[in-house]
Amino acid sequence: MTDILTLVFRTFMSHTEVRKDLAVAPPAPTTCGTLLVGDPGISRSVLLLAAVTAASEMGLKVIFFTQTQIQSLPVCLQKCVPSLSPQSLKKIKFSYPRTVEELLQQVASLHESSNTSPIPPSLIIVDRLEGYLCGPEGGTHSGVHTGEQSCAAHLSALLCDSAAFLTQLLKQRSSSSAPCRLIASFQSEVDAGHSSGEASCTDSILDVLDRYFQVRFTLDRDRSYEAAAAGLQEVWHIYLSGTGITEACSTKDCEDRQDVAQEWQLLIFPDGLMEFKLV
Repeated sequence: MTDILTLVFRTFMSHTEVRKDLAVAPPAPTTCGTLLVGDPGISRSVLLLAAVTAASEMGLKVIFFTQTQIQSLPVCLQKCVPSLSPQSLKKIKFSYPRTVEELLQQVASLHESSNTSPIPPSLIIVDRLEGYLCGPEGGTHSGVHTGEQSCAAHLSALLCDSAAFLTQLLKQRSSSSAPCRLIASFQSEVDAGHSSGEASCTDSILDVLDRYFQVRFTLDRDRSYEAAAAGLQEVWHIYLSGTGITEACSTKDCEDRQDVAQEWQLLIFPDGLMEFKLV
């Protein structure tokens, strides 16, 4: 489901880039979902950009799951989308499950609410999966535990099943909003700078997530002198990988396709403005 994130990158492309073709090809039908891996603050900003872009540019209904209350849009988002209409925001429903059990219940309820809702969601977003899987509710022990991996598999399978169910429902209703996309974020303990013992736990969970989320967007901060000398607050590299990218390349001509097997840069300016640059 790289189409929405690719649209985000192209919509907020650096002004120095030559914009040739902003069209975004539909996602590969075999792709289950996209996992954004890296810094939670940057990941949340990208997820919110995806939600706003899907709602405002594509007219999609979005369900956004997160543990942390969102009182207002981040400064970077306000800078990127200064003219966002209230009608577009109404297409985004924020839900705040506190535990993995609550998240499972609310995701499962998407099957039920779709029977009464006139327009099912076309994008499911889950912010910070590690908060549900690695926190007090997801597991408090150090090291690798099959219970946490099992929980990750259960949640991922339910998310993928819900997205597939809603996709069929959208198609039955002859909706141009199909398929239902799935995007989530996750930060491993390696990225957070924790000890190797703890890292092995989240890395094992990440291995499980990769089985279900077939496209991965990995965030890697550029700490080079060139990045600092450019007068930017932060520079991040975004790498695309996973079986979903491989499958898309095996079925389509990838030589001139910018939405498959690529690397982007995220430029964050001191005033909070975010821009993306194709590498």
